[in-house]
Amino acid sequence: MTKIAKSPQRHTFQAEGYIKRCEEAGKEPNKDYLNLYKSARQQDDENMVDPAWQKDNMEYDLRATDWILEKVRASDNYAQNLYAAMCNMQFVKNDVWPVLRDQRWSCSWRSAGGIIADMQEKGDYIDWYCSGIGNKERGFGLDGYEPTPDPDGRDYVPEGIVTDEIRADLLKLGWIPTEWEDD
Repeated sequence: MTKIAKSPQRHTFQAEGYIKRCEEAGKEPNKDYLNLYKSARQQDDENMVDPAWQKDNMEYDLRATDWILEKVRASDNYAQNLYAAMCNMQFVKNDVWPVLRDQRWSCSWRSAGGIIADMQEKGDYIDWYCSGIGNKERGFGLDGYEPTPDPDGRDYVPEGIVTDEIRADLLKLGWIPTEWEDD
């Protein structure tokens, strides 16, 4: 069976923040609210072994393919570029039936960040969320992080940008990026 990349901290950021806010207010956390995050982790675990969910699903392909996992783990800049590509973009499986049926895969910015955290097997979506917003002078993301170009010359890019390297890697994985159509 294929090993699926997973971050132990995934689905913890919001729950931890909620618990902290409750502690600061001197209140007991609502167990039902905490169970919401527990059920998200359980649903993810169930999805990863469900053949129907795996089929024509770019998240599964990303989290289960060794060579792209290695690239994401070796370079935060590559990881950010992959995150940015998943934002505001749709993808079509490069196969006859998905193309003919116009089946598309997409995800939210938060989900994209969570996928990258899972691929790196550390952190949560917030580590990548909005990381393309900003610039070299003032930093990127919500915390003003200032990345340095890696040895391959990669740097952070805005959300919705698909670099040539990411486009080629996704095609190798069997996916074609396609922009959303204006309504």
